[in-house]
Amino acid sequence: MSLQLSHITAGYRRRPVFRDLSLAPIRPGSLVAVVGPNAVGKSTLLKSIAGLLPVAGALTLDGEELTGLSGARRVRDIGYLPQTLPQAIPLVAYETVFSACRAARADWSREQTEQAIETVFATLGIRDLALRSLAEMSGGQRQMVGLAQVLVRQPGLMLLDEPTSALDLHWQLNVLNAVHAATSQRGAIALVASHDLNLALRFCDQVLVLSPGGHACLGTPQETLTPSLLARTYGIEARIERCSRGHPIVLADRPLAP
Repeated sequence: MSLQLSHITAGYRRRPVFRDLSLAPIRPGSLVAVVGPNAVGKSTLLKSIAGLLPVAGALTLDGEELTGLSGARRVRDIGYLPQTLPQAIPLVAYETVFSACRAARADWSREQTEQAIETVFATLGIRDLALRSLAEMSGGQRQMVGLAQVLVRQPGLMLLDEPTSALDLHWQLNVLNAVHAATSQRGAIALVASHDLNLALRFCDQVLVLSPGGHACLGTPQETLTPSLLARTYGIEARIERCSRGHPIVLADRPLAP
């Protein structure tokens, strides 16, 4: 199941953010970090792929045009997690995840649904939240429940808009481990918008760097996150070093003059 964007124009009626954007096919099993400075279009791109904003051009998943999918197919095949946190409603976490799963996987038996929920709660490490009301949770806990609502449906394409923004380091690692496992084990594709370049280097198979003016560069982390690209995109002088365990890390030294 590959994702292909060809000659995409997307954004808002009077202000397109991307014009004639084309990317190399994104292969099954890929975890792709979507990075770039503020207001460059990360959320816009994910919303456009999810069908929440109008798109011109060819946008296909496994050769099938996404804009032509029925509502039921879209809910089943595409999992979108927005930046906004799930509302602090009185329902308990288990109920909200169960409802999300049934909406997308009506063909599953109750036993299959319950097993999928158990697996996701265990994978994310949030079993203790299952019977807690969202109204009693912190923002980070609600963000984890929102991610569970996406993962439990087992979509072929996951679009996650800053899924670790409200989380501490422990839970950030939990989330990225879970998303990486979902892509590699099921052959799914995940696009994860993030501001953390080091998490992108550590966990992601590819990095999609969005730059001002609607420009984009897709490749492996080592190919894309270079000092010259970081200078052009972020306006910083930076180095790529390796830690004691051999993982590449970005070290930002100073901002560059405009």
